[in-house]
Amino acid sequence: MSETVAFSDLARAAYCPRQLYYARRDDREPPPEHDHARDLAGQYDALAVASETALATYDLAVEPPEFRSNLRASLDRHPRVADPAETGAFVRGKDARGRVGKVHTDPLAVSVVTPGRPPEAGVWEPQSVRAVAAAKALSWREQEPVERAYVEYSRHGVVRELSLTTRRKAAYRRALRAVRALDGPPPRLHDDAKCGACEYSDECGTKTRTLSSLLSFGDD
Repeated sequence: MSETVAFSDLARAAYCPRQLYYARRDDREPPPEHDHARDLAGQYDALAVASETALATYDLAVEPPEFRSNLRASLDRHPRVADPAETGAFVRGKDARGRVGKVHTDPLAVSVVTPGRPPEAGVWEPQSVRAVAAAKALSWREQEPVERAYVEYSRHGVVRELSLTTRRKAAYRRALRAVRALDGPPPRLHDDAKCGACEYSDECGTKTRTLSSLLSFGDD
C-alpha cells in the first residue's frame, strides 16, 4: 500500500503543485489564523447571540454585524455544524490522513474549517479536495459511505455544504497523483489570480501577464 498523503498536501496540490514543493521545503508553521478559525468554529451558538462589542474581541475577517448575520443564516441552514459528534479528530484512510474539523453523525459527514474567504458561491477547489479526502478517510475508518461534507469559513460566519460528486472526486484523485509524483519543483502555473495570492510568488518568479495575453485565444 502506498504511504498516505496529508490532507494539507492535497489542498496545496489542488491550488498549485509548485506551491506544495516550496511549502514542503520550508516546513512553515500554519499562521495563527488557523487556530483562530478553529476556536470560532467551536463557539457558533454563543457567537450567534453575542453582542457586537463581544464579537469585536475575536479575530473575525468581517465586521461583527456581517459576521453575526452570516452565522445566523448558516446555522439556520446547517444547524448540525454547531453540535458535532467529534472535533479535531485525526483520521487515516486508505490514501490520505489528517485532522478533520468536525465529524457529524446521522448521517455521517465531515467539516473542514478554514480561515480563508469564501467564494461568491460554493467552495474553492483546495477546500473541496480537502473535504473529499477527509470524507474518504472517515468512510474508511467507519466502514460506511460518507457522501456529504461542510466547509466552514468560520472567520466569516459562512458554512457551505457540498456533496461528493464525481467531479469533486476526480479533482481529489488529480491532487493525489500530483502529490505522489512530486519530485523537484513542478512547472510554474502562470495563473495570475493564483500566483498573485501565493506567498511564494516572488521566489517562484512568476510574472503577471498583460491583459492582451489574457484575452488571446491562440492562432488556431
